Amino acid sequence: MSAVMITRKVRKWEKLPGKNTFCCDGRVMMARQKGVFYLTMFLIVGTCSLFFAFECPYLAVHLSPAIPVFAILLFLFVMAMLLRTSFSDPGVLPRALPEEATFIEMEIEAANGNVPAGQRPPPRIRNVQINNQIVKLKYCYTCKIFRPPRASHCSICDNCVDRFDHHCPWVGNCVGKRNYRYFYLFTMSLSLLTIYIFTFDIVHVVMRSVDNGFLNTLKLTPGTVLEVLVCFFTLWSVVGLTGFHTYLISLNQTTNEDIKGSWSGKNRVQNPYSHKNFFKNCCEVLCGPTYPSVLDRRGLQEDSPDSVTPAAAPSASASNSSSNPVPQTTKTTAPLIPNEHTPDDAKPSIADSAEESPSPKEEHPPPAQKAPPLASPETDAETSLAKDKTH
Repeated sequence: MSAVMITRKVRKWEKLPGKNTFCCDGRVMMARQKGVFYLTMFLIVGTCSLFFAFECPYLAVHLSPAIPVFAILLFLFVMAMLLRTSFSDPGVLPRALPEEATFIEMEIEAANGNVPAGQRPPPRIRNVQINNQIVKLKYCYTCKIFRPPRASHCSICDNCVDRFDHHCPWVGNCVGKRNYRYFYLFTMSLSLLTIYIFTFDIVHVVMRSVDNGFLNTLKLTPGTVLEVLVCFFTLWSVVGLTGFHTYLISLNQTTNEDIKGSWSGKNRVQNPYSHKNFFKNCCEVLCGPTYPSVLDRRGLQEDSPDSVTPAAAPSASASNSSSNPVPQTTKTTAPLIPNEHTPDDAKPSIADSAEESPSPKEEHPPPAQKAPPLASPETDAETSLAKDKTH
C-alpha cells in the first residue's frame, strides 16, 4: 500500500531561525526576553494613572483644564512610540540558503587558496568603497552572509540586524535601521512626560501645602510621594539617554560604532556616512524614507511533506498476510537444476520440518524416479554385429 504525501503551507515566520517571538500571525516581532519590557509598561502606565487620579482633578480646577488634556496626549504618544519600537522588525537580515552558503564557501576557498596545515586561515573580509572611504564587510558564520555596512549580529536575538544600534531590554527588541527613529521619539517623549509629571507634582504639593500644610497634603495624596520618587530616579537616566542619542544623531553614528570606536579618528578613519552637518544628519536619520522589511514574515511556504497511509490499509494488509504469507528469506531448499547438489545450509532443519508438518500422517513422500535399465553384455554384442553387416 503506497503512502499518501500531504503537504501544507505555513507562514514564513513559523520557520524563521533566530530567537524572536511572533504574535498576531507574524505581525508582531519581539525578542524572547520580555520581562523588562513589561516592567517598562508597568512603570509608565502606573505613574500616569496615579497622576491622573490624584493631581489632575485638582490642577484642572485650580490651574487649567489643559493640563490633564496635554498629559493624556503625551501619554498616548509615548505608548504609541514604545509599541511601535517593540513590535516592529528592527531590520533583520535573512540568512543564506544552503545553496547560497555553499557557493559563498566555494568563493572564499578559491580566493584564499590552499592554507597550510596548522596555519590560521585569513579573515573573511570584503572591502567596499563608500564616499571615498574603504569599509570592511565582515562574514557572519551564523547567518552565512557578508554583512552589509553598519550591520552586526545580535547575540540575544541571534540575527544580523541592518544598521544595528543596540539591543534594548527596556523595549524588548533590537534597535536598528527600521525602528531607530521610533526609539528616539520614545525616549524624547518619555523625557518630556517625566519632566511634566514631576513638575506638576511639585506644583500640586506646594499649592495644597499653603492651605492644609505639608504633612496633611502628603496624607491626602499618598500617590504623590510615589510619583515623585519614580520620576526623580527615572528623570536622570531617560534624559541622559535622550541626550546621548541626540549626540549620536548629530554625527550620524550608532551606539555600536561609538562603543567600538569605529570612527574615533585613532586610525585616521573618518565616518563616511556623516554629512558634516548637524541638520542634514538629523534629517537623514529622523526624516529619511521608511525601509520595508526584507523578511516577508507573512509569506507562505510549503512545509516538509508528511507520509500518511490510508486507514483501511492495516486491516487489509493483516488479512492478506495471514492468508498469503510472504517468504522472509531467499534461500532455496531444493536444487534448481536436476542432479545439482543442495548445500547444507539450504537444507531444512528438523525444527523447520516439524513446524511445517504437524503430523506424520499428512506427510507424503515424493514419488521415486525410475532408474534407466542397465545394458547387458549380450545386447552389446548383437549391436556390434549389426553394424558390421551394414558396412
